[in-house]
Amino acid sequence: MSKKLTGEFAFFKSQSLNIRTLLITNMLYALILPIIEIFVGAYIMRNTGSPAYVAVFQLFMYIGIVCTSILNGGLLKFVSFGIILSAIALMAMMFVQKLGISEIGIAGFLLGASTGFFWTNRYLLTLNSTNDENRNYFFGLESFFFSLWNIVVPLMVGALLASIHGKVIFGYSVDVNYGYKLITVIVLVIAVLATIVLSRGSFTNPTQKKFIYFKFHTLWQKLLALAGLKGMVQGFLVTAPAILVMRLVGEEGSLGLIQGIGGGLTAILVYVLGRISKPKHRMRIFGFGLLVFFVGTLINGVMFSAVGVILFVLCKVIFQPIHDLAYFPTMMKTIDAVSAIENRNEYAYILSHEIGLFVGRAFGMLLFIAFVYFISEEFALKYALIVVGTIQLLSLPLAQHIIKEIDTKHTVKASDS
Repeated sequence: MSKKLTGEFAFFKSQSLNIRTLLITNMLYALILPIIEIFVGAYIMRNTGSPAYVAVFQLFMYIGIVCTSILNGGLLKFVSFGIILSAIALMAMMFVQKLGISEIGIAGFLLGASTGFFWTNRYLLTLNSTNDENRNYFFGLESFFFSLWNIVVPLMVGALLASIHGKVIFGYSVDVNYGYKLITVIVLVIAVLATIVLSRGSFTNPTQKKFIYFKFHTLWQKLLALAGLKGMVQGFLVTAPAILVMRLVGEEGSLGLIQGIGGGLTAILVYVLGRISKPKHRMRIFGFGLLVFFVGTLINGVMFSAVGVILFVLCKVIFQPIHDLAYFPTMMKTIDAVSAIENRNEYAYILSHEIGLFVGRAFGMLLFIAFVYFISEEFALKYALIVVGTIQLLSLPLAQHIIKEIDTKHTVKASDS
């Protein structure tokens, strides 16, 4: 076992400086993501009692992502700022005295702004530091850490929130909201560490070129449709678990326990898949992930109970990293091909990709809000997931078509790494 671990570490060390730097930075930033994805929704539910408010928060967050993606024309100008801003946005919401629709909207927009600065630059850094052959490994290792922290962080945070309520610290009686504030301070420290690590890379700013276009090659239009399908489900991956757990299972401590079950096996699975799989295997991985999520939505809708929620969250934990392992290399391979065809700045495609994701995210969130207000909250929690899970199954034939077109009609450029 020790020899295998040593060998895997040696393989990691054999990667370029920029790849190692990005992976370590993402490993640190991944510590923050479970808090954003799970406990922010739980915090809003605890203080407002409204699932629709959670959806509104997500919608404003996605608007913030698009706005800052448009503003962000450089490579490294804002990536570190984006990491820090995510921590500041969390602190702003946790420390406000009363949560109303305006406070939730502002906090969501700021958190989305930070995400937009970080992720769009991260895509560009990864695109220029990897090639189609090593992207399975890159996203496999990245997904391994994302899955690992999705186990460890919710367990630790859930235990903290469950144990801190009613305690007396320095003569003051504290509650769960005090625990949330303490967590945001820790998030800020992690964000600073991530920016320090990122500064060690040898990244260069690209030549500033036009990056806003309204017409694209048909191949990229198909990828944007795929992004819309991904975005449609993405919003529910953030909001649904927190709402369902708080409604049907119990307190925040249950979130950590549920996320931890099965997550360890998923972390190992995505690393192994990323390490040994080839580009030709991506669609099989992609299809498996879609099927797992669809089955999870059916279980939740049919059972609509604590057990059903637990099984759905387990399916979600398995689906998300496996889906990303296949999706992001496919996206980057398409950018490689289309940027060579159209001779455009690669950031143009990253920006338009964020807009494609936003269209899907907005549709998903608005669908959920409409179900809540025009039918019922229970109907939305039962059937909105099944609707988006069913529609997302269209992703597989679409992705297969995109890959086939690239492999038969277009040449993917070599990497600089």
